[in-house]
Amino acid sequence: MRENDILKGEQGALKRALYKSMGFTGEQLSKPIIAIANSYTNATPGHFVLKQLCESVKEGIIKAGGTPMEFSTVAPCDGIAEGHEGMRYILPTRDLIASSIECMVRAHRFDGLVLLGSCDKIVPGMLMAAARLEMPAIFLNGGPMYPASYCGRHYDGNIVTEAIGWKQQGRIDEEEFRHIEDIAEPCPGSCAMLGTANTMSALSESLGMSLMGSSTIPAVLAARMAKGVETGEKIVELVQKGVTTRDILTEEAFENAVMHLLTMGGSTNGILHLQAIYHEAGLGELPLSVFDEFSRKIPQVASIYPASEFDMVDFYEGGGVPAVLKEIEEYLHKDTLTVSGLTMGEALSRFSYTNNRNMIKTAEEPFAPTGGVAILKGNIAPLGCVIKPAAVPKHMFRYSGRAQVFTTEEESYQAVLEGRVKPGTCMVLMYEGPKGGPGMPEMYKTMKYLEGMGLSDTCALITDGRFSGSNRGLFVGHISPEAYEQGDFALIQDEDVIEIDVDARSIELKVPEEILEERRKCFVPVEKEIKRGYLRTYRRISASASKGAVVE
Repeated sequence: MRENDILKGEQGALKRALYKSMGFTGEQLSKPIIAIANSYTNATPGHFVLKQLCESVKEGIIKAGGTPMEFSTVAPCDGIAEGHEGMRYILPTRDLIASSIECMVRAHRFDGLVLLGSCDKIVPGMLMAAARLEMPAIFLNGGPMYPASYCGRHYDGNIVTEAIGWKQQGRIDEEEFRHIEDIAEPCPGSCAMLGTANTMSALSESLGMSLMGSSTIPAVLAARMAKGVETGEKIVELVQKGVTTRDILTEEAFENAVMHLLTMGGSTNGILHLQAIYHEAGLGELPLSVFDEFSRKIPQVASIYPASEFDMVDFYEGGGVPAVLKEIEEYLHKDTLTVSGLTMGEALSRFSYTNNRNMIKTAEEPFAPTGGVAILKGNIAPLGCVIKPAAVPKHMFRYSGRAQVFTTEEESYQAVLEGRVKPGTCMVLMYEGPKGGPGMPEMYKTMKYLEGMGLSDTCALITDGRFSGSNRGLFVGHISPEAYEQGDFALIQDEDVIEIDVDARSIELKVPEEILEERRKCFVPVEKEIKRGYLRTYRRISASASKGAVVE
């Protein structure tokens, strides 16, 4: 058995004594010390289950001959932070999480690391830490929740936001609205759709950082706890074999994850996060051009809520991640290593094809011949921007509309609720990027209110901010350069014509260059007041969204 380096001999005596003060025995301290970064909190539903899951992981570690030690990190909920200044702190926590885990692990020189998380920025933050640390590590998520059931169909919790629009239109009364609130989130877990939380958990499988088939198991099922035990056993095995994250997080593994993101039509935030993890893995910059290249040749074989009626439980019952990857197996690098000790090809060979051909198609007869996430470019986004064709109505793939400009999310969604946004409008929401926001908040509410007010089939929303993975409609985000950095996106004015062509991968402001040049001469950036604290630091050190908004 491998003994922890800093606990050996006389030089390790004080350290052993400190651990013994908490009840650890000499025998326990002679075994591999496995850290569990557990982001449990009862303030976030996706993480509420992690206390129990952590006990299962500990059981597996002990069973395999290791000694578990647990520590925590922050885990804010996007849903609770939505629609107010709290959302500006969500993306910046990704890098705080990565750094906090790095500091704890390097301070204590643990032998191995299990990462327990579930929600939007916690998952990529943990994977960033694993990539940075170059040590044996496995990620395990807490699992998705079950969907709400209302009027004969399933919804994710965002039914509440849509219901605000229904109530505004008089389609439901206050009593019915309260009923919807009570049933919207029926149990703990990450949200029931293929948003950022479940997208990133799924991508952890294709990266090789999670056990195959683990990410979609619902939070409340016994199978989730069993997967915790198996994860605990596997991390000790990785330590004994000396397999680190650098053996797993190779360029080929990231290409697998990019293809996976595109073929299942995952959250657009997946692009930002894969770029950041790639950067932490010491591989340099993962440019948007890579996503664009793959999006043109990888078919979209899966359609999962919000792109379709099939929620995460349906996805699990239909075969989950392995069922999707098997459909594009011919494109994958099947010799990449996974934390199971198997190659990607070997791991997939142990799973069956889907039993739900309405949700997962074949590569020969896909939902779309190109990827469900794509990159657009044009005069207001020369460095690129992202769109999710899988969630865009087909009649909106070629769009032309007149601009209505906003500089905060709050004023944009108030305009929708007050009826000041007319059908066909292209809502332009600027100064919400990494620096301009700051913090690159999600423009979640505005899209949901457009849907609730019956405007999402004719209106577009373009922004240098981000979107929730739950959004659907014609939305374009991550426009780069952002308005705050004097990108031409900041030059758009009310009534300007904007054209979007999803198939052609283009977005254009139809204003003559001489007029734009006059506007550039008069340009003055909008400076938003920021409270003293971390956001001021984040504005100074964050990179462009086109580079994953990494901290430099």
